[in-house]
Amino acid sequence: MTKYITSLLVLMLYISSSNVTAQKQISLEDIWTNRTFSPKRVPGFNFLNDGRHYTRKQNNVIKKYDLTTGDFVEDILDGAKLGDDFSIGSYSFNSDESKIIIMNNRESIYRRSFKANYYVYDRATMKLSEVFDGDKISYGTLSPDDKHIAFVYNNNLYTKDLATNKITAITTDGAYNKIINGAADWVYEEEFSFAKAFFWSPDSKKIAFIRFDETAVKEFTMQMYNDEMYPENIVFKYPKVGEENAKVSAHIYHVGGKGKTVKVDLGNLDDMYIPRLKWTTDESKLCAYKMNRHQNHLELYIVNAKDGSSSVMLDEKSKYYIDIHDNLTFLENGKEFIWTSEKDGFNHIYLYGMNGKEKRALTKGNYDVTAFYGVDEKMKKIYYQAADRTPMEKRVFEIGYKGKKPKVLDKKTGTSSATFSSTFDYYILSNSTINTPSTYNVYARNGDLVRALEDNKTLVEKQQAYGTVKAKFFDFTTSENVKLNGWMMQPRNMQKGKKYPVLVTQYSGPNSQQVTDSWKGSNYWWYQHLTQQGFIVVCVDPRGTGARGEEFRKQTYLELGKYETMDMIETAKWLGTLPNVDANNVGIFGWSYGGYMSSLAILKGNDVFKAAIAVAPVTSWKWYDTIYTERYMRTLMENESGYKDNSPIYFADRLKGDYLLIHGGGDDNVHFQHSAEMTRALIEANKQFDQYYYTNRNHGIYGDNARIHLYTKMTNFLKESLQSNNAGNQDPIRP
Repeated sequence: MTKYITSLLVLMLYISSSNVTAQKQISLEDIWTNRTFSPKRVPGFNFLNDGRHYTRKQNNVIKKYDLTTGDFVEDILDGAKLGDDFSIGSYSFNSDESKIIIMNNRESIYRRSFKANYYVYDRATMKLSEVFDGDKISYGTLSPDDKHIAFVYNNNLYTKDLATNKITAITTDGAYNKIINGAADWVYEEEFSFAKAFFWSPDSKKIAFIRFDETAVKEFTMQMYNDEMYPENIVFKYPKVGEENAKVSAHIYHVGGKGKTVKVDLGNLDDMYIPRLKWTTDESKLCAYKMNRHQNHLELYIVNAKDGSSSVMLDEKSKYYIDIHDNLTFLENGKEFIWTSEKDGFNHIYLYGMNGKEKRALTKGNYDVTAFYGVDEKMKKIYYQAADRTPMEKRVFEIGYKGKKPKVLDKKTGTSSATFSSTFDYYILSNSTINTPSTYNVYARNGDLVRALEDNKTLVEKQQAYGTVKAKFFDFTTSENVKLNGWMMQPRNMQKGKKYPVLVTQYSGPNSQQVTDSWKGSNYWWYQHLTQQGFIVVCVDPRGTGARGEEFRKQTYLELGKYETMDMIETAKWLGTLPNVDANNVGIFGWSYGGYMSSLAILKGNDVFKAAIAVAPVTSWKWYDTIYTERYMRTLMENESGYKDNSPIYFADRLKGDYLLIHGGGDDNVHFQHSAEMTRALIEANKQFDQYYYTNRNHGIYGDNARIHLYTKMTNFLKESLQSNNAGNQDPIRP
């Protein structure tokens, strides 16, 4: 017989008296249309070089403020003075703040990629010049000496001399769906998290860039519907599992003179990735990452910028895989660098010599460093975030180069994160819990509170006015002796002896976390709405999720979905043992990886889950991209059973409960193909199900009325599927 061990917290399910307290109703319109419950956020800080002042764009004017007082100092640039209808979209300063790079008319391509019109404004002469007349360009970036600007246009890399206005083509072979210079292809952008693939050297004399030859990569076509006679075909290169990736190479262009380009020698690059390029503090040396296709062997090369020759500086291997990150900082002494690694079983910060030998671990312990904020070379301090107490909480720390006792910069409970000024003299600390929205405060280097920026008091008052319920954390131990963490929201004034339906919400993807003591955004209010409708809402992080060390995080290797599904089924069974839980009416919801999980859960757990909602789900990993999928599963040829045993389409015949399948027709990430194939499998198995698709919508399904439409459908589905046999069931919600 399965034995469950529950925490005392959950055994003491709170049951209040039957006297109903007045409670304002939370409507879906207020959440998704009226934005009644949107928290106040602190806009991003564009810190100036002095570390005390920052700028912010307001009403097309770049304004300067004092961080310590919040006082307005001066207008730096008024967009109205730059011409009729001129708009400052976004902006950045050059190194000495004498020039401003302005971008407007931004046009998104995929998640991170875009093109726009770029301008350079000279603060001394008050002159504005467009970087490239006519068409839009991508990623305009000034050289450190402010004499040139580099950019990508039509898959080629260019520089412009700002003194002479001469434009030089660094590459000329760029071609759509064939060759890309200085910008990432789709899969690098999505899975290695960068779009700009060129980088100025510290001396402004060289540009390192990555070239992608995606000629052999197969194309994917999406159809977009825009009230025309024929749909528009969007065709782009998308490498799926086991298929050809783009062939990559790294190059260094020498600015001036004949403008020679040197190819970087990284050895054999067949089936290899170049996920990062980064200049060292020595302008003659470039650092290039090289990773094998299985992504379990990472090498950091030091490259001679003059001739492209290289040698391995750091070599790291894993029996699972290695996650690429940006936590590499070369110190100004030219002899050392800072690096983070999971090599001891948890993610920690290390100091290395340039010979690749570890000097010391700067952080230690059975916990993960979850964010790296930077290095203050002047004070020899390193700033980071860590889940040092529990996986649910995260705090901000300072530590010296010697790795002695770290200093906690915020002792509040919950989750804290920080943004540091350019000199590290001040920092903005944000803090939230699962039950309280974010607060933002300014602190000095010594830890003194300088001033409060935002406390979201109005939103807290709305929580009280609408009678929101507290989310409570719990843990339980499965039949396989795995301890899982979760949180639970329950209806107010629960009646003793009454059974309530449950919605399990989750994401469950590798290294993700949903069970955190942090604010949950708009979905917090949806969960509160559901509790007002008589639902218990539960979230559990299964095996494979983050902040519990490498072994917990990576045990799903080669078996994505297997252990997570087992844990979700065990969650449902455990919930069924609790008082007030209707074990016959447990549903599960998820988006993307979460939709993949909710699909597997209702199919493999058809005896415990009554209903499931899957939004933009993966239904077979063979249809997803190379980098993400092969990192965790290797290829289909290498791991056929891992793919087949954990793909929902092969278990469609097991469907017993209610299943709602939702997808955006313009999803360039998890293609509509996944849901179309799932539909085919369900029909072949003669299974009834509900399906919604959103024309032209991408993976996020937003814009116009998409969100209110989506959440109205999902809420009604849950009410009809899980409350149909319950007394007091309310009428479906209408948009």
